[in-house]
Amino acid sequence: MVKKSLSILVLAMLTALCLAGEKAVPAEGGATIPAGEKFVALTFDDGPRRGTTERLLDGLKERGAKATFFLIGQQIEDNAALVARMAEEGHQIGNHTWSHQRLDSVLPDEAAQEIARTEAALEALLGGGEYWLRPPYGQVPEGAEFRVPMVKWCVDPRDWESRDVEKVTQGILDCVGPNSIILLHDIYPTSVDAALRVVDRLQAEGYWFVTVEELLWLNGVKPEAGRMYRTGRG
Repeated sequence: MVKKSLSILVLAMLTALCLAGEKAVPAEGGATIPAGEKFVALTFDDGPRRGTTERLLDGLKERGAKATFFLIGQQIEDNAALVARMAEEGHQIGNHTWSHQRLDSVLPDEAAQEIARTEAALEALLGGGEYWLRPPYGQVPEGAEFRVPMVKWCVDPRDWESRDVEKVTQGILDCVGPNSIILLHDIYPTSVDAALRVVDRLQAEGYWFVTVEELLWLNGVKPEAGRMYRTGRG
């Protein structure tokens, strides 16, 4: 299978744009991209987990697909090699709190600590950076302020509920479209199988799998701290 990387993708699009004179839209950094390309972001919560996450990374690498992983902080130290591999292979890594605590059900200080502990663990392993937040259950306290962009989703096949490869795969394919952010969990073998089936199917239909940050970039969207993003357009 032909491998696809974002750098090759952008180069190819810019070349096509120059040759064909296609209508273009602006992108961050002064580049332009052709309108109408099909980009999608796979996102995975609740990992990392040995076995399932490793197999997922193998499959994504084979297919040249990128994804975004929102990690549980208390699982990072024991899976440091997996987290380092995610970064080395070009995936985006984000914060899913320390213990999967629902942030709108605890005191503000406890919510802040849940986020800060995971951020510290990621910085210790990967270095400083901006680790975007996916709040558990997609919920945050009303009026709370956050220092990084937040990511929700627009396609949720409820993989944690059915744990059925066919149902999860079809649930995604029935709802996905350009600029979708898809929610999955890399702790379930069935979700890994479904994710790779979806990549195969959508790549055959001309989709490109990019990180959430890349998805926003490709749409000319500048991420803002404290804002929740559900699709590549905002």
